[in-house]
Amino acid sequence: MKRLVPFLIIAIVLIAALAAMWKLSSGSRQVDGPPRVATPPPGSLPPGAAPAHIRGNANAPVTVEEFADFQCPSCSAYYPELKKMEADFGEKLRVIYRQNPLYPTHQYSTIAAQAAEAAGLQGEDKFWAMHDKLFETQTTWSEAKDKDAAVAMFVDYAKQLGVNPDQFMRDLNGEAVAARIFQDGKRSHALGIQSTPSFFVNGKEATGESWKPDGLRKMINDALNAGQ
Repeated sequence: MKRLVPFLIIAIVLIAALAAMWKLSSGSRQVDGPPRVATPPPGSLPPGAAPAHIRGNANAPVTVEEFADFQCPSCSAYYPELKKMEADFGEKLRVIYRQNPLYPTHQYSTIAAQAAEAAGLQGEDKFWAMHDKLFETQTTWSEAKDKDAAVAMFVDYAKQLGVNPDQFMRDLNGEAVAARIFQDGKRSHALGIQSTPSFFVNGKEATGESWKPDGLRKMINDALNAGQ
């Protein structure tokens, strides 16, 4: 039996990878809210939470702005694909993460967003560490029996990531965290976003099939070529 364990683990990993790719290739995204409205002019848009959560070169020629929900299965499936893009494009790309929890469709989406923001108040690196942790462990905390159980998991993640757990708990339901999620929500609403993940490349929305990894890569390359 022990000899079979490694093969079972490999099989499980392969099945999970295939499932993730199927979610992306099928074009399924998590949707919530009324039909889209026309995108308003850039100058009229709420700016979102400031400072924004940015990963990558702050002066990169191309910016990908992502609106996502930590409990959205499509977002977690996309997470490793976006990480690959960050690695492949390097200094040419920066990524902005915007909170767009689809509550009540996803019952723990808002508290997960709060957890990431509470971690972020202790440093931008802590935000991204919690961001990655939440997506990587989504199937675990999403099945928590209740909100308190989910929060207990988030506190444990905070400890693992070097986040002060006492401050984390104080900030979790604090005004600063609530304000950041509210500001991102205003921007999301102004853009008429209901689907997660949703992407904008240098302000241009990834519509239709362009939201998928191949389409987003093409938009990034097009933006780079346009800037030459």
